[in-house]
Amino acid sequence: MVADMATPDLDEFVAAARAWLDDNAERRPESSDAHTPDETFSVAVFHALATDDERALLERLKRWTQRKAERGYHAIGWPPEHGGLGLPGAYARAFSHLEREYVTPASHEIHSVTTGLIAPTVRIFGDDEQRSRFVDRFLAARDLCCQLFSEPGAGSDLATLACRAERDGEEWVVNGQKVWSSGAQFSEWGELIARTDPTAPKHRGLTAFVVPMDAPGVEVRPIRQMSGGSSFNEVFLTDVRIPDSLRLGAVGEGWKVALTTLGFERDHSDGSGGRVGGSWRQLLATARAVGVTEHPVIRQQLARVYSHHRVEGFVSRRAADQRRAGAEPGPEGSLGKLLWTEGMTLVSDVVADVLGAALVADTGAPGTYAWGEHVLGAPGYRIAGGSDEVQRNIIGERVLGLPAEPRVDKDVPWNEIPR
Repeated sequence: MVADMATPDLDEFVAAARAWLDDNAERRPESSDAHTPDETFSVAVFHALATDDERALLERLKRWTQRKAERGYHAIGWPPEHGGLGLPGAYARAFSHLEREYVTPASHEIHSVTTGLIAPTVRIFGDDEQRSRFVDRFLAARDLCCQLFSEPGAGSDLATLACRAERDGEEWVVNGQKVWSSGAQFSEWGELIARTDPTAPKHRGLTAFVVPMDAPGVEVRPIRQMSGGSSFNEVFLTDVRIPDSLRLGAVGEGWKVALTTLGFERDHSDGSGGRVGGSWRQLLATARAVGVTEHPVIRQQLARVYSHHRVEGFVSRRAADQRRAGAEPGPEGSLGKLLWTEGMTLVSDVVADVLGAALVADTGAPGTYAWGEHVLGAPGYRIAGGSDEVQRNIIGERVLGLPAEPRVDKDVPWNEIPR
């Protein structure tokens, strides 16, 4: 754990961080650019790795995070009691930019879920014992944690979920099914939202838990994606016994816990490299590689992508500043998430014009046909973490103060809602 210290000068911090990176990672060759189309060029939205290869990637990423944790570089804005440095956002951004100059493991969604979503959620809702047990381990990726939220009958309307948790003394017995649980096959823990009071209205009868994924009765079934990988999973819970000490927050406050986690999921402001799909710089590098940057229409389209990229960055930075000031995630996360998914769609549209037939016919040229992984994967994030339509409702109701969308089941007990 990093001891408390006075705030260093930013230049001194950068110099010390560069020296540490020189000792612990390999610099990228000066001629190397991760955004330049070559044999290693990747714009994939979802992993398409074999199971053993994906597990090996995660192990490399965990080791790198744990090495950074020895100096607090994994949590620069977090307080020292959780192993962080307690420094302003400018320091975290400086380290993130510096880290890109070095060869480091590729990102993975379950790592981002653990460190960026579950760790801060436990910090907010966990009791002292839970915070002591989980926060540091999740933040340093010593254990990985998945979300057990969505169900076959509860996607965008998550509050209709049917997974039940029934009290049995000092334990809860859980039965139900979850779906689209990214990385569940590699996780030690899961953040579960379950229904504990079916007689209460749907939003008020939920409770959150931290579930050991190796508990008897937990079965994970990977789902094969059209990209070839199995990032998503079905998770079946059959008579799974969870001690009440693993309940996260008060009984009946599961919806509040879920909204907090989803708020972190919609906030892409941390600059941690967890973003997926093709970036602005990769799109520009592709356009240069195929020689179309002088075409007036293409130049106009590239300018649109760049403008969107910059606006998204400003919104994300504002959200990051609010987070570092101690505020819980709010509706600004919905705006950031909406900008992100719209940006992914815009990149898909523009790269299709940049590449033409090379997008769908593999000519062997690096960084061309590979863009198909972005185009096929990008639509998935329009429903992940709440659909675009849900984000617009949140912005309209909570930011603009518009009348709420009619909800005929708002105050109706969950067990009386027709299904």
